[in-house]
Amino acid sequence: MTAPRTPAAAPPPPVPRARRHLHPAAWWLWALGLGAAATRTGNPLLLALLAAVAGYVVAARRSQAPWARSYGAFLRLALVVLAIRLLFAVLLGSPIGGSTVLFTLPRVPLPEWAQGVRLGGRVTAEALLFALYDGLRLAVLLVCVGAANALASPYRLLRALPGALYEAGVAVVVAMTFAPNLLADVRRVRAARRLRGRPDRGVRGLAQVALPVLEGALERSVATAAAMDTRGFGRARPVRPAVRRATAACTLVGLLGVAAGSYGLLATTSGPLGLPLLLAGLGCALVGLRLGGRRSARTRYRPDRWLLPEWLVAGSGLAAAALMTAASLLPGAETALHPTVAPPTAPVLPLLPAAGVLLGLLPAVAAPPPPTWRGAPAAARPLPGERGGRGERAVPGARRGRPERNSPGDPATKETETR
Repeated sequence: MTAPRTPAAAPPPPVPRARRHLHPAAWWLWALGLGAAATRTGNPLLLALLAAVAGYVVAARRSQAPWARSYGAFLRLALVVLAIRLLFAVLLGSPIGGSTVLFTLPRVPLPEWAQGVRLGGRVTAEALLFALYDGLRLAVLLVCVGAANALASPYRLLRALPGALYEAGVAVVVAMTFAPNLLADVRRVRAARRLRGRPDRGVRGLAQVALPVLEGALERSVATAAAMDTRGFGRARPVRPAVRRATAACTLVGLLGVAAGSYGLLATTSGPLGLPLLLAGLGCALVGLRLGGRRSARTRYRPDRWLLPEWLVAGSGLAAAALMTAASLLPGAETALHPTVAPPTAPVLPLLPAAGVLLGLLPAVAAPPPPTWRGAPAAARPLPGERGGRGERAVPGARRGRPERNSPGDPATKETETR
């Protein structure tokens, strides 16, 4: 007689990955690494691959905060820059001559003091191709900066800044978040008007939206100033004059060293002094920031930790820049990284730089997923019933077709009161 079989134990359910914000410095290091890689090449295939990598990571790890919606604006700005570069090449000519004439514009005669400047004339395919590659490199740089701006929280980046840069960081953060917050206010007011059956387009609709948005921006400015005064913004500890002079000298020398070293590393015709200058400048700047931090009397509440995902994200961007730099030093790399345009040649995809760029995809897997909008500021939450928003099903306790009650400082509420 055989014993009855016992049912196999069910495998334990997978543990969901904890959601948290990645350290903003890790996102900026990753984006700056991709941008540095873009400056080392004019190959359109590599530049397109860099833009695709940045876009994929943004789509995979973008939160629902207001600053995360700025990536589309950076993409449009990159296209505008590319179009302006091509337009200048058509109107003002290019140092690349070429023999393949596409069309000829009427030549505008210029005075003698404008010798060397051409307005109109022949437009060649080689000149347009050179302008396209040059403008594409600048566009990819903007895409990388936009990716960092969409992924890194400016408020958390402000908390991570050294004490010596805190006041300057506040100004930068306020400037960076002004446009996203203004767009969020416009979106909420227009959604409130649509829910009430009122027009939100046209000149009349925009004029009626502008007043509550302006009032909300002014109230937010007053609230921000009151919060900064309550938290003691601008107050500093007394330090000795010798410390102040040493701080200023170290900071100035450090910034000059960082600027000279960065130029030496990014320029293709520089000597081997770029890296030593950069390291010396970073050392002086760190000493200056350390001394300047003695004037700051502030504490940090729950500072962001630097864990393994932060190392992986920052390392992937820096590895992409390092591999691109190493590939540019190999024999024959000049043709692969900078395809000739006169005569035009078909660009090829070099394997080593492409592998380095693909390392930039690591944050899409290694970075933890961001928290949902429930932990985001109120301005980031979409209204129920808003077009394209997901807040209608995600609002806890909200009924279908009934908007969430607005806060007293909400521009949508102000729009109702002003009518």
